[in-house]
Amino acid sequence: MYAAAVFDLDGTILDTLDDLQLALNHTLDAHGFPPYTRAEVRAMVGNGLRRLMADACPEGTPQAEVDAVFEDFCAYYADHCNDHTRPYAGVVAMVGRLRAAGVRCAVVSNKGDFAVCELMDLHFPGVFDFVLGQRDDIPRKPDPDMVYAAMAALEADQSNSVYVGDSEVDVATAANAGIPCLSVTWGFRDPEWLSAHGATELVDSVGGLGDAILAG
Repeated sequence: MYAAAVFDLDGTILDTLDDLQLALNHTLDAHGFPPYTRAEVRAMVGNGLRRLMADACPEGTPQAEVDAVFEDFCAYYADHCNDHTRPYAGVVAMVGRLRAAGVRCAVVSNKGDFAVCELMDLHFPGVFDFVLGQRDDIPRKPDPDMVYAAMAALEADQSNSVYVGDSEVDVATAANAGIPCLSVTWGFRDPEWLSAHGATELVDSVGGLGDAILAG
């Protein structure tokens, strides 16, 4: 059994896609930019909100306007990040099962820390031992520093920790941190994409994820 499990947020434990798409398109429309489909947004997320805004703005957009889009998005998303967001079915029970078995659990996300803390308080109050979103004082994933901070808080190390995520960013994050990665297939990337980007252990169900962590 792994002593510690470090989870990604978006596409791993929370289905945030609808709120991300709606907030993105609301902000882009306010700046006169075209919208994106749900499938397009699904493929774009994973590298943090600032990167999402940069990718969403038309090529050649001045940096000052990209920055304004980012600020406007954050302001709108802060009020609407939970309109449609829900935990994936079975996740709450699965995390409870892990904690009952003695596994310490953390969440690290490239989503802004303001939104991560709000969503965790709403959907997982007191469930996770450590929560960290993107902040200016720590590099975003796939840099391993977020994972190192989580392992330190959980009093764990590379020998007894596992990382759980849904994207190629998560695969790279785990590799950079020197720990195994369990890649879930219900999130924002398809199994074929994950395998092509280095995923070696795919998990197709929430129950199977709990089993894999307890068997680690």
